[in-house]
Amino acid sequence: MLKTPAVPPSPAVPPSSGHPEGVSNDEFRAAMSRLAAGVVLVTSHEPALDPEGPSGEDVGMTATAFVSVSLDPPLVLVSLREGSRMDDLLAEQPLWAVSVLSESQRHIAGRFAMKGRISDRLLFADIPHVHGEVSGAPLVDGALATLECRTEQRVPAGDHTLVIGRVLTAGLPGADGGPLMYFRGRYRHLG
Repeated sequence: MLKTPAVPPSPAVPPSSGHPEGVSNDEFRAAMSRLAAGVVLVTSHEPALDPEGPSGEDVGMTATAFVSVSLDPPLVLVSLREGSRMDDLLAEQPLWAVSVLSESQRHIAGRFAMKGRISDRLLFADIPHVHGEVSGAPLVDGALATLECRTEQRVPAGDHTLVIGRVLTAGLPGADGGPLMYFRGRYRHLG
């Protein structure tokens, strides 16, 4: 009979950030900042509470955790901070959109990434955009690409929610120019 060698226990990692094991928040953040990511504006239209009242409000959020998931069917994934306004809205409103920002749209990314920002209505006021025919969500003029999506699945993941959406429409309103990138905590462009 073969004996299985004993596996020594793994050394305990001190919980430097309250995690029982593994990397600290600062170590993880520093490592992931070295991964360049494209920048998108995720949008949706919050319906009016009163059908007789105002028409509702456009909502937007800058995201760098956005990826293509599948070609058949066409699926994308965006990661939303749990309990954020966009997370709460997309839990009730299945239609949303994405504008892939160009390097000349850094101001849009910064505007919708601000903490403690002003109302989204004011943020959209001077940004040229149209409302998607399928989603009703804002699509930024001059974006490298735009997608209108319908939520297929929501997956809790730590302090975020992964929202998987079926792409209903795709457009290339401003296919010229390079992408806006996020690397080492700053917006960048290729070149």
